[in-house]
Amino acid sequence: MSAGLADDERRRLFQGVRRVVVKLGTTTVTSRGNGLNRKLIDRLAGDVAQLQARGIQVGIVSSGAVGAGMGRLKLKQRPRRLQDVQATAAVGQGLLMNAYKLAFRKYGIPVGQVLLTSDDLDHRRRYVNARNTLEALFRFQVVPVINENDSVAVEELNLSVGDNDRLSALVSHLVDADLLIILTDVGGLYTDNPSRNKDARLISRVEQITPELLAGAGDAGSSVSLGGMRSKVRAAQSVTHGGRMMVIASGRETGICEILDGRAVGTLFLAGKNRLTDRKMWIVNSRKRGVLVVDEGAAEAIGLREKSLLPSGILSTEGEFDAGEPILVQDRRGREIAHGMARYSSEDVRRILGKRTDEVAAILNVPAGTAEVIHRDDLVIL
Repeated sequence: MSAGLADDERRRLFQGVRRVVVKLGTTTVTSRGNGLNRKLIDRLAGDVAQLQARGIQVGIVSSGAVGAGMGRLKLKQRPRRLQDVQATAAVGQGLLMNAYKLAFRKYGIPVGQVLLTSDDLDHRRRYVNARNTLEALFRFQVVPVINENDSVAVEELNLSVGDNDRLSALVSHLVDADLLIILTDVGGLYTDNPSRNKDARLISRVEQITPELLAGAGDAGSSVSLGGMRSKVRAAQSVTHGGRMMVIASGRETGICEILDGRAVGTLFLAGKNRLTDRKMWIVNSRKRGVLVVDEGAAEAIGLREKSLLPSGILSTEGEFDAGEPILVQDRRGREIAHGMARYSSEDVRRILGKRTDEVAAILNVPAGTAEVIHRDDLVIL
């Protein structure tokens, strides 16, 4: 962390930005009484029109469907029952999209609604289909307005993304954005909660997200929102790990043009040194279907020498997974070593764990030379 970045330094960092994802939180996109903040949406549309004229593409991840539905249904508190939340979102989603449609119509810019669930992002084929759809929208100069499909996402069935901070990070990787901007109701990441501690200082630059920084970030405090500062820092962790930048700033005080012009507002999270490929980012961000526990030799081979994971080094498996699904690799003390894509199912792995490479072909009736449980090309080392 450091005290700040001069405007000219931010301008230099943002000079090559050509695609941006903007996420608006519920408390930003809605106003008192849970009506939509049309003034803010109108300002956003004007900013996006300016950026399009500069050749910068913008996608929007918008919360607010549940909040807008609560306003229309005159609900004071977010519903607790799943079916009530889904019904409220179904009412609010139409209101939300109509507000975006009317705001962007003034500039002759069409908008397209894209509703996603975690299932769409966790399965590789559906992930690629979603990416292709979004790429086509950008090609047609349409602004995609993306939200989690709250009216059908069921957490018990593992179809919920969880919150729109995580969704915005996933979308940033999905569309290969250079920058994620999260507009919220606070000025950025502080050293403490500014509403409780008047001495709390804004952290204007974060070079590395430490466990201490993550632990110090707060949870959600609104009756209508699901996220909080901690979920935003987790989003930054994902975004920067993928070699992208992220800014948290106040949506009520700052426009996205000001941010891209280099004004030193909010908190800037600097990109990590290595930009992972789309395939590896999908492996990192997908929900893991199982865990492989490995011995010290395998942990060293993966972590230090970037080798493939062979069955001889696997001690045990946890969970049920199919070939091609993302899994975690841990050492015997429970420390995460890598994320990877399994070449074999959990059932097959249990048959070959601890076996020598030359034994695998006969046990699984597979060609010789395909013994790797996770190939190094499908491993992301932590």
